[in-house]
Amino acid sequence: MNALKILTQGIVQGVGFRPYVYRLASELGLKGYVRNLGNVVEIIIEGENTDLFVDRLPKELPPIAKINSMEVESIDESNFTDFEIIESGDSYSGISVIPPDIAICDKCLEEIRNPNDRRYKYAFNACTDCGPRFTVIESVPYDRIRTSMDEFPLCDDCLVEYREPLNRRYHGEAICCSDCGPQMEIYEGLTKIDTENPIRLGAEKLKEGNILAIKGIGGTHLVVDAYNDEAVKELRKRLNRPNQAFAVMCKDLESLQKYAELTQKEIDTITSNKRPIVILKKKDNYPFPDSLSPGLHNIGVMLPYSPMHYLLFDEGDIDTYVMTSANIPGEPMMIKNEEIINGVNDYSLVHNRQILNRCDDSVIRFRNNELSFIRRSRGYTPEPYTINYDVNDLNVLALGPELDVTFSIAKDNIVYPSQHIGNTNKPKTLNFLREAITNMERITKINEFDVIACDLHPHFFTTRLAHELAEKYGADVMPIQHHHAHSVALANDSAIEEMIVIAADGVGFGSDATSWGGEILYTDIKNFERLGHLEPQLMPGGDVATKYPARMLASILKDENLIKNYSSYFKYGDMEIKNIFKQIDAGINVGITTSTGRVLDSMAVALEICHERTYEGECSMKLESAAYYSTNDLEIPAIIEGNMLNTTEILREVVRLYQNGEKKADVAAAGQRAVANGLSKLAVKASENKNIENIGATGGVFYNEAITNTVKNHVESNGFNFIQHKNTCAGDGSVSLGQAIIAKKV
Repeated sequence: MNALKILTQGIVQGVGFRPYVYRLASELGLKGYVRNLGNVVEIIIEGENTDLFVDRLPKELPPIAKINSMEVESIDESNFTDFEIIESGDSYSGISVIPPDIAICDKCLEEIRNPNDRRYKYAFNACTDCGPRFTVIESVPYDRIRTSMDEFPLCDDCLVEYREPLNRRYHGEAICCSDCGPQMEIYEGLTKIDTENPIRLGAEKLKEGNILAIKGIGGTHLVVDAYNDEAVKELRKRLNRPNQAFAVMCKDLESLQKYAELTQKEIDTITSNKRPIVILKKKDNYPFPDSLSPGLHNIGVMLPYSPMHYLLFDEGDIDTYVMTSANIPGEPMMIKNEEIINGVNDYSLVHNRQILNRCDDSVIRFRNNELSFIRRSRGYTPEPYTINYDVNDLNVLALGPELDVTFSIAKDNIVYPSQHIGNTNKPKTLNFLREAITNMERITKINEFDVIACDLHPHFFTTRLAHELAEKYGADVMPIQHHHAHSVALANDSAIEEMIVIAADGVGFGSDATSWGGEILYTDIKNFERLGHLEPQLMPGGDVATKYPARMLASILKDENLIKNYSSYFKYGDMEIKNIFKQIDAGINVGITTSTGRVLDSMAVALEICHERTYEGECSMKLESAAYYSTNDLEIPAIIEGNMLNTTEILREVVRLYQNGEKKADVAAAGQRAVANGLSKLAVKASENKNIENIGATGGVFYNEAITNTVKNHVESNGFNFIQHKNTCAGDGSVSLGQAIIAKKV
């Protein structure tokens, strides 16, 4: 007989992989065992059909499982009497990963809706094909004792299922029922309400117009009736979020299709077992109040993904709820019952299972029918990326920029990106970053680092943290330019070594110590070269001009009389305008920027679309939405001067057309196209000079579909390949990935 030892790496823990191996081995009459072994699964088999086992193993996997590598070696026979799942070991530290949290499967959903099933209306139903993973795990190997489910010993009925090889709950570490698992409770303020059905009561309170906090799988949502304008406005008031769009959760796809447009790819994504928020275009019969996503032509929507979500819809008669993260803007989501109950909400629907790893909802947008992550988190984290280049053997911890931060851990040719962390200029979020790094070290079993990569900006909190962690680990600090990191994350997506990249966003600290954000870069992964950029503009007041972009418009137009038409956008009117021009002339507290974001924000002011940023990207997003309704193709020339796009002339033409009576939407569309065409011309010129066929687009500006399409069409019409993000974030969420790859390549 043959005897083999097989080591499998990939998503092979917590996904029903060991039960699958057991069933396959038993079917083929093989003896031996399977066990979790650190970060891999070890299989020992002996018998006549070992070759058939090796052939079938990767082809018939459970829904969530994924094998990245499989080592097979012959061993001496041990004369096993049967095949079994044995106790986990901890003696191997290969590359593997715990799967992300997965939406409830159809079988579990059917059970909670079946009055004759013992899990009827149970809010924590799960099996090996679905349910929480990343958010409940403390360390590997993935067994119940190393998860937050350890506090809930299995009852006799669940234990029978757990031990039955043909049951889909066989060795399902998150399984439970109402007799042995977590329980829901509801509070009004600080007072617990005695009720047999907390979820039904929560649905009733939402119908009455109240704000309800719901502690879920990886965090907490604040929930209101999406149709209730008064409730939506009250939620805005309490959160101090006057304008930022709220995401919603819709009961089902059929209800969603009544008010949003969906392509087949969007349908496939929003209904997948990852259940992200997908940004969708509103239909003309959009039924919700303007307060839900003010000034925007689109809305972020997700479908239910946990049992408690489905039960909330089942117990009420509302088909769409606002579901926004329960946190102070810029801070981490609430996960502790005490802080949730003390929040801004009227009622709190909480439970007694610990959330060990916060994980916000993922957000996806499609541009020219291609997926791009705005936020890669629940449903995807901590699934790793592969580095598509030859790399060194250093272990790298990359900390990202400062806003919209993720961090990444790299070992060999694998990068583990974290969940969404947020804005680390907030102390609580910086602490969350520290905690998440510690948690990821335990899960990946990578806790020694040779390099700590960080942003080039010397004053970012993440840069300071890099130096602190370098002392802890005895590692080197490697500062990496922001847009270089963006570019490499994009290049790795398509395994391209050399490319010309258009990097367009709000801000990134440049090699010349000015603020970049409209750049044409060459990169060969290790290095980069700046080949073009937008016209440098002065920022009177520095970051103040970001919050109040009328200041940027004044600086770009360089015409005091012209800017007086916008005096109402300045707190102190004409007097403030005079002082701004004096400030510019004197060069006092005046930064320099090539940011595309600042140009687009200024355009929004010039067209009286938005004059104050109350959330990240607000003015540019509202400009895009205004342009979406354009019906006339106005043209604004993109004037190239050497290796620079003249943005002053673009803004002056925007103002001239608008003051001459052209429609706001048409001028907005023309202004966007001019910037996109200018960046494209610079990129094509650089590609011709370097003889490089691939031109990529990265940075937050490329969430704008119209700008992305304009650049794509220009690049391809000139015979070059257009590369855009497909599996990574166009925005700052991918910076840590790029940093990690650069540190592994140098």
